Amino acid sequence: MIFRVSRPLLCLSLFFIGLFGCSSTAPTPPRSTPPRAAAPAPVPTLPPVRVSPVNAPVLLGIDVLSADGFKAVKGKRIGLLTHAAGVNRDGRSTIDILSKAPGVKLVALFAPEHGLDGSIKASVNFGDDRHIPTGLPVYSLHGKNRKPTPAQLKNLDALVIDLQDIGVRSYTFNVVMRYAMDSCFTYGVEVIMLDRPNPLGGLKVDGPHLDRAWMSGVGAFRIPYVHGLTMGELARMAAEAPGVLEVPEEVRAKGRLTVIPMRGWKRSMRWPETGLKFVPTSPLVQDFPAVVGYAMTGLGCEYSGFHHGAGKDHPFRALSYKGKTPAQLKADLDRLAIPGLSFRLLPIKDAEGSPTTALYVDVMDWNVWRPTQLSFELMRLACRYDPPNPYAKLDGKSTRSFNIHVGSTAWWDALSRDGAKVDLDAFQADWATRCANYQHQTERYWLYPR
Repeated sequence: MIFRVSRPLLCLSLFFIGLFGCSSTAPTPPRSTPPRAAAPAPVPTLPPVRVSPVNAPVLLGIDVLSADGFKAVKGKRIGLLTHAAGVNRDGRSTIDILSKAPGVKLVALFAPEHGLDGSIKASVNFGDDRHIPTGLPVYSLHGKNRKPTPAQLKNLDALVIDLQDIGVRSYTFNVVMRYAMDSCFTYGVEVIMLDRPNPLGGLKVDGPHLDRAWMSGVGAFRIPYVHGLTMGELARMAAEAPGVLEVPEEVRAKGRLTVIPMRGWKRSMRWPETGLKFVPTSPLVQDFPAVVGYAMTGLGCEYSGFHHGAGKDHPFRALSYKGKTPAQLKADLDRLAIPGLSFRLLPIKDAEGSPTTALYVDVMDWNVWRPTQLSFELMRLACRYDPPNPYAKLDGKSTRSFNIHVGSTAWWDALSRDGAKVDLDAFQADWATRCANYQHQTERYWLYPR
């Protein structure tokens, strides 16, 4: 495997990945309830979110590529996997930049879930199209095929990937990136990754790892739910570690990956601290508050009876439950005393324009906040609201959908059996220990300082 970045990196050992769950060997059979684990080593804390721009600009991968005279792509016939959020720091589309770059031949575009313009709803398949401004074909990677086909890659020297992820395992841009790497490595096409910030920063890691049995189109890496890596770092892990890509080992060893890192980004930066404008990545993730909310409530609204959003506003941040008033929800959630969170009644207008209220979730202390904790508390609360257990009633299709998102058979077994009495503390202790180990072990793939 040939891996390079646009600046020198130390050579690091590779074969450790089985320690945190990404090896090609089968995982240890899950237990219904994990043993209580010792508290993990302290993870560096973060300062409060600052909305003011950074002093030194953060240059995205596309900015660095441009500043370097497009050396990594010059003289090559390239495809581009991107979307509406694929822009430079000034908001100019990567499609426009590469289609006009001197000495570069952009010949095809590839679109992930939500389409090239980011307007298609989640899980909706779409077909191939043509990009009117450039006349280039747009190949859908969320339709009849999820991976680039041999015919689509046939005349390419390289596939450039420029996707803005949100740092959460089930958000499918990291999945389509890995699938594209599978195809490119198989058919001898170089992968060039233009890196972007993880909006949650590079230090928060939380939630269960993905069991191998639940790998799917919403989970292609056996990593924690909040994974703490950039897309470039995930790509590097996929290229270097045996068993991550779904290709024979001899194919992985010959694969070619080039990562164009950012300049000026640090792991302690969340999106507001980058000074960059947030471009919506999907219909429901329009801003940084929605990114935070996706990590925090997305799993908790899977088959629980809880719903996120207030009408069309506040996706993933406003919560509701049929038959419960916002005040009742607030009282029940306040009693849980979840570290770092606060719940408030937010005045809004309903669909008819009449004044009403919604329950809104605030992150008050980033340092102690565990992104996924609220979701698992919502699951337990749902068992109190709908006794004896709404999860035990799910059919096979819904059960699979729940598990491919959450990722833990052990949690499913305990939740569906014990309901509101499930020992969440034991699971959180186990997950925290595994996350601390994972974070330490994945430091070898970091491209940026703390």
